[in-house]
Amino acid sequence: MSIESLTPAPSAPSMHNDAARHTSGLFSPLRQSRNFTALWLGQSLSQFGDSVLWVTLPLAVFHTSNSTVQLGIIMGLFMLPQVVLLPFTGILADRISRIKAMMVTDVVRLLLVVVLAMLYVARLMDTRILGVFVLMYGAMEAVFNPAYSGARQQVFTPEIRSAAISLTQITIQSARLLGPALGGALVGLATPAAGFLLDALMLLASVVSLLFLRIPPPQKDAASLQGTGMRGYFHELLGGYHELRKHPWLWITIVAFAFLSIASAGLATILVPWLVKVHLHLSDFTYGLVSSASGVGAIAAAFVYSRKRQWGHRAYLAYGGLAANALALFGLTFAHTTWMLMAIMAVASAGSMMFGVVWEGSMQELVAPEAYGRAASLDYFGSWVLLPVGNVLIGWLASRVGGIHTVWAASLFMVMITVITMSVPAVRRFN
Repeated sequence: MSIESLTPAPSAPSMHNDAARHTSGLFSPLRQSRNFTALWLGQSLSQFGDSVLWVTLPLAVFHTSNSTVQLGIIMGLFMLPQVVLLPFTGILADRISRIKAMMVTDVVRLLLVVVLAMLYVARLMDTRILGVFVLMYGAMEAVFNPAYSGARQQVFTPEIRSAAISLTQITIQSARLLGPALGGALVGLATPAAGFLLDALMLLASVVSLLFLRIPPPQKDAASLQGTGMRGYFHELLGGYHELRKHPWLWITIVAFAFLSIASAGLATILVPWLVKVHLHLSDFTYGLVSSASGVGAIAAAFVYSRKRQWGHRAYLAYGGLAANALALFGLTFAHTTWMLMAIMAVASAGSMMFGVVWEGSMQELVAPEAYGRAASLDYFGSWVLLPVGNVLIGWLASRVGGIHTVWAASLFMVMITVITMSVPAVRRFN
């Protein structure tokens, strides 16, 4: 009698479990979905190029004017078209092919960075040109982001959603870890033009990858069919709002996050660098290590989230992550060594990432595909609209009461908003 004849045939449940083991895991979307592979590969390279660009651009400003005021104006000009246009570009993402919208904006951005590199090589660069560049680049971002979010919802089907979101976030964080180092090296060894050209090459790769993406254009919903002219446009503009209003978890969280971003943005961009460089008198290298630890924490959280196809008690998971982020930032003020700072920032970033992956999954699950572009644009708008206020307020408060007290106040404000939001039964019960 052979060994095979002594081995019992697998039951149906065990066969199902074997299949699940083969199809689950962080990289399972690459095996299961050609659309995901095309979208993920192109956008991973594009994100890497962007991370190089946003190190190269400030250095180009300093090469040109050596002025922090000019850099502030340049970065403000980048955000301006996004805040202004985002409530409207979501309509575009729900009216036309999202693939075409992404390709057109990628091509325009590619041409912009190539022209910028050529002007830099020809020594024709000045801050006015950089200002025009970031205005146009920001406008393209305002069109691209809702279209990309809508494409992700179509591609990240329920059977791969957790792993797809996690893998995408891991590659974004990895790009943010590696891109700045490469951008700084390129500018140091060559000129900012080299960084611009690398970003152009990555955008070209994104365009090529989108040629292999196959998703249908969004269908028209009821809001887009109500009347013509300005009346119809107004109804369509409100389509994303009405879609979000159906789900208290979504619209309440967007409102809460608008206020959370007042504190969180200022903490990350102003107070953490101040704490490392000014308060503790540590080196630039230490700040780089702290920033890298933040990326490692985010990657670890995204990896953990990818291990399960469906999580329960997602409201507690998401807002627990925000609470952990705020409390870790509060604890930064008691750290005195590089390793303590790194560990605390890793925890803070892991908490923020846990909220992020839960949030994207819930958006993709709850919002109708035909209205997703408009809903996503309102999500972006809610997250960004108060960022300038937050940065100014945090900077002013730090100058009046001191940086340490401002860290405490901002982090406790984040905890307060988190607790208040979780006290709403419709939010707390989201699963």
